[in-house]
Amino acid sequence: MPPVYFYGAIGLMVVLRVLLPGAGLFPFPWNLAGVVVLLAGIVLVLHVDRVLARHGTTVKPHLETTTLITTGVFGYSRHPMYLGFALVLAGVAVLLGSATPWLVVPAYVLFMDATFIRLEETKLTRAYGETWLRYSTEVRRWV
Repeated sequence: MPPVYFYGAIGLMVVLRVLLPGAGLFPFPWNLAGVVVLLAGIVLVLHVDRVLARHGTTVKPHLETTTLITTGVFGYSRHPMYLGFALVLAGVAVLLGSATPWLVVPAYVLFMDATFIRLEETKLTRAYGETWLRYSTEVRRWV
């Protein structure tokens, strides 16, 4: 289940669309392309959740990880779950069709980076040392 701030971000996007629609970026039917991006994000989130469960480690950022996963989608992104959530938000922004919902997507990415990712990476450095440091130089944080 996505965290509450993720749903808050979607709510904020809808409020921005209604109150301050701004320029129309994706008129109907082009806005329906957002479904593809949204579904890609959902598929990625569900896949990462299954990979974490299969390796017996947690999806919850405040708990300690038990396994460092560096293959599969983790070979392309150090934080594919957050990437999946960002894709869902981008899909919603396209579906909404106007410019202002797009303000939320980079704000979400910056928020996640500042509040969760940096903390997680500090914990991973402590837990996995040189292995994590090598991995983090080979694989980008987001994509």
